[in-house]
Amino acid sequence: MKLLVGAVLLLTGLLANAAANCPSYTDYSSTPHEPYSTGRSRIPSMRPPPECRTFITPTIEQAIFDINSLISDPDWRQLFSNVFPNTLDTTVAWHNPNATEPYTFLVTGDITAQWIRDSTNQMLPYIPFTKVDNDLAKLVLGLINMQAEELLGYPYGNAFQPPPHSGLTPAENGIAVDLSVAPPFDNRTVFEAKFELDSFASFFQISTTYWRATGDYQFMYSKSWGSALATVLAAIRRLQEPTFNSMRQLNHPLVQYKRLTDSPTETQFGNGIGNPVRYTGMAKTLFRPSDDATIFPFLVPANAFLSVELSNLSTMLTSIGVYAEQAEFARKMASEIRQGVFQYGTSMHPKYGRVFVYETDGYGSALIMDDANGPALLSLPYLGFVGSGDTTYQNTRKMVLSPDDNPWYFSGPYIHGIGSPHTGFLKVWPMAIAMRGLTSTNKTEVRECLDQLKATTSGLGLMHESVSVNKPAEYTRSWFAWCNSLVGQLVIDALTRFPGII
Repeated sequence: MKLLVGAVLLLTGLLANAAANCPSYTDYSSTPHEPYSTGRSRIPSMRPPPECRTFITPTIEQAIFDINSLISDPDWRQLFSNVFPNTLDTTVAWHNPNATEPYTFLVTGDITAQWIRDSTNQMLPYIPFTKVDNDLAKLVLGLINMQAEELLGYPYGNAFQPPPHSGLTPAENGIAVDLSVAPPFDNRTVFEAKFELDSFASFFQISTTYWRATGDYQFMYSKSWGSALATVLAAIRRLQEPTFNSMRQLNHPLVQYKRLTDSPTETQFGNGIGNPVRYTGMAKTLFRPSDDATIFPFLVPANAFLSVELSNLSTMLTSIGVYAEQAEFARKMASEIRQGVFQYGTSMHPKYGRVFVYETDGYGSALIMDDANGPALLSLPYLGFVGSGDTTYQNTRKMVLSPDDNPWYFSGPYIHGIGSPHTGFLKVWPMAIAMRGLTSTNKTEVRECLDQLKATTSGLGLMHESVSVNKPAEYTRSWFAWCNSLVGQLVIDALTRFPGII
């Protein structure tokens, strides 16, 4: 078998896989493979053969070896070996490592499209290694360039088709029908046009995280990044506008989305512009990170995330000494949004006291819940918005982790946690269990999260999108790359904070 390493990394992962007669990973991930771990859980080995992996770097192989040497549980050694490299093993659909301007197209898993948010989160665990691995750095740079090109072409898309120069065939989105979307989009380049505010924050996040890890800012001089930055900042300013002007006439909406559907989460109120809002400093969004429609357009965790990343963006631009006007603009918007979250995005709960709400409209309406998808209220310390000991966050944490007070928290005989309207009742997302562990300061709670995650793989050794609380064999998506990356992060974080925990 030919091991592709270093300078001969795959240029087009999926095409190379086809040439090697590799099976679809959707099929491969649906069946357990030997060898199994020697622990009680008998976790199968789910990495594809080396010739079928879409990106290989010795740095990550060494990291897996080093981290596994710190794990005493043989089941977790196998599970970590499966999930940590999963994005590199299976989702690099296309990578052009051009020295001057690399490109990377990263699919979300079993859906052949690139989500801005998912692709950033899939790549985050590898960024600390980019300082010592030039090939990995090019992979991340390629993703930054790809996201910039996508957002410049259509800023309001949440998921995108492979670029024409990749040679990959665009995927058909079977649910992107009976739509009325403004501005209009081209399905040959945009896979889905649900505007999600966290896409903007995620673009900033991968740019600033890569810069902090490496000190490299060459992406700023690509053909798209600076223009995409200006486009996104201008869009955020427009999204802060209220629904009505001072004469109680409609402000012209920046983006609209409505669809003929029998599912209320697949279309928007108000003829596609969302329910009315007043000015709060926060920015509106039509959809949540779950790809479900918002009820109230100010999605609080998305705004919290955006305020953090605007601040990080301003710091990066100021430190480098470029884009001074945009740096100041970002700093001001970060402050306005943060103030809006605290002024309008909290509420007094009769049981918990002051809590962050999930959505609001600035008129006093508030939605009390949390969704498994990040950014979520549970993830606020992970995002950097507040510290884990913040009183309002701790009150919120108790609320969203309560089956009595978060309507989307479910419990069953072998798993309990936060779910999502996206997958319906009585399904918990392993992603939310991982985030609970990442935001906990209690070793016992972190260990409980790790134990639950090990029990949710349905015998397949990978993280699913959601799992039934009553029937372990019922799940959605055989492999979910974002969650695999997040669980890899949790393992590294837990071993750092609590040596010997697994």
